[in-house]
Amino acid sequence: MFDFRRLRSPIIQAPMAGGINTPELVAASINAGVVGSFGFAYSSPEQILKDIKAARSLIHSDAQGALNCNFFVVPENFEASAQDSEKALNALKSLEFSGNLELNLPGPPYFPNLESQLESVWKDPPDILTFHFGVPDQAILSQARSMNIKVGMTATSAQEAEKVEKAGGDFIVAQGIEAGGHRGAFQPDGEDKKLKTLALIKMLTGSSKLPLVAAGGIMNRNQLIAMTQAGATAVQMGTAFLTCAESGAPQEYKEMLLDQKTRPSLFTRAFSGRPARALENEFISLMQGQPLLPFPLQNTMTASIRKKAQKLENPEYQSLWAGENYRECRKESVAELIERMSL
Repeated sequence: MFDFRRLRSPIIQAPMAGGINTPELVAASINAGVVGSFGFAYSSPEQILKDIKAARSLIHSDAQGALNCNFFVVPENFEASAQDSEKALNALKSLEFSGNLELNLPGPPYFPNLESQLESVWKDPPDILTFHFGVPDQAILSQARSMNIKVGMTATSAQEAEKVEKAGGDFIVAQGIEAGGHRGAFQPDGEDKKLKTLALIKMLTGSSKLPLVAAGGIMNRNQLIAMTQAGATAVQMGTAFLTCAESGAPQEYKEMLLDQKTRPSLFTRAFSGRPARALENEFISLMQGQPLLPFPLQNTMTASIRKKAQKLENPEYQSLWAGENYRECRKESVAELIERMSL
């Protein structure tokens, strides 16, 4: 059974859905002695099995790291009136970049079925399962326990951390406001105190009995030390891995992180319908104040725009998820990143 103490460095390479977490990135992380993670939120059951198998073929027999598979906890019911849907669709159609794209309102199934996705995981179980946006059903947690899989869940507040603990989670991923990508809040429209990672760790250290993984803004060894001294068992890093050689991020995405140091990293709902931190680009700017649908409906509607942008190597219409401290990104390998982070 997984134990954080077995790692060479107390680091989780963050799960990042959408092709960033290649088998090469995940395997390189595990070979470097940390947790390598797949972000399987949008993946089919077939792709999940394929990716796990591919990563395992690249993992050294003496690797000290561990494998994590991450999923979103998404409610099955989505509320969007016909009027709201048309307004959101027209906002996207009005963009010059949309051009000849055939943009349509999404239809069911709106999101991959979690139980079906997990069937692949049970066939080739990882060391760890983590969940974002909430707590999965108890049946899922029971199945994981029966297979000696450790389970972690994201929390952005003391209230969410308490829910993770009550559900029987093994550890808490404490996500601060600095983190890139989707905010892990259980209720996207609820009150968000926007706590910084260090403040959240200090607060949860006093209230939670579970191990804490600090997530958000961690790019160097000093920040890792600060988090562990404040009570974190480990840290989770995503943005730092985006510009690694093994990352699946498009080249233009990597170049934006490495070269566009003056761009703000800010929260937007424009791409997915949920708050997510990204580098500001033309799409985000043009969509400010425009009608949007909730996640995952907005995410589905913008998929063709993001796909076209990637095909054209145009970063201005891609979702460039990036944490607040992205300016510390380096062009390096996973092994080099872990080496400079090692205590």
